[in-house]
Amino acid sequence: MFEKLAELICNYVEVEKEAVQPDSRFVEDLGFTSFDFMSMLGEAEEEFGVEIDPQGASNIRTVQEAVDYLESLKAE
Repeated sequence: MFEKLAELICNYVEVEKEAVQPDSRFVEDLGFTSFDFMSMLGEAEEEFGVEIDPQGASNIRTVQEAVDYLESLKAE
């Protein structure tokens, strides 16, 4: 899931896939705006077949937190 999420991230911000690390922070390290982040989550919903709760997503700061959150949704 990390690899696919890294590809999605690269669609929204100007970073190399290799620069996306589990501890990369979306805003501070990768340059996301809140609009970019919410748009990417919308695409992640389609990609992974999950429904993201905006309230739950508001606590996501790092790529690994996003992966953990998405995996928890897939497990439900």
